[in-house]
Amino acid sequence: MDDLVTARLVLHPMSISEAERVLTGEPDETARWAPEYPAEGDVSAAKRFLNTCANIGDPRPFGTYEIRLREDGLTIGGVDFHGKPDESGSVTIGYGLIPSAHGNGYASEALRALLAFARAHGVTSVEGDTDHDNTASQHVMAAVGMRLIAEDERLKFYKITWNGAAEMAGPHHQPHQDDLPRDQQ
Repeated sequence: MDDLVTARLVLHPMSISEAERVLTGEPDETARWAPEYPAEGDVSAAKRFLNTCANIGDPRPFGTYEIRLREDGLTIGGVDFHGKPDESGSVTIGYGLIPSAHGNGYASEALRALLAFARAHGVTSVEGDTDHDNTASQHVMAAVGMRLIAEDERLKFYKITWNGAAEMAGPHHQPHQDDLPRDQQ
């Protein structure tokens, strides 16, 4: 599968062997990891990806992507689908960056690319959620066109819908730890 390329980033679809290396925290000789990578959310996403591969097969292209800087190839975080689209064409996403990469617009740029990819592959809606106090993540989702659709005592739920699909009154599932944006896992 090909990388998704933006103005400043490369979203690289993670392979099973790359996910296994993220779990061990040990890159191979070809990997270029920024000093703070992988963060806890990256490890959680790699676990989810590997569990999906083991239980139902490789979900790619609806899997996990490393976020790499185009200029030097350093991996600074990740963005992922939490599985293939459901029967209604909806997917859930997560994302996160290492702390030193915050504040540069990389999360918005990566999420825009993932949303465009999802839409081009027939996805009708994308959902994400974040803690109430994670205003940075809320700004990222709003910046890419996702709308706040619901909240509970812990989380705010965002969604974007295309192709005239009806907005739902709330999230299509009960949230759990794996559904948190990667920077909140």
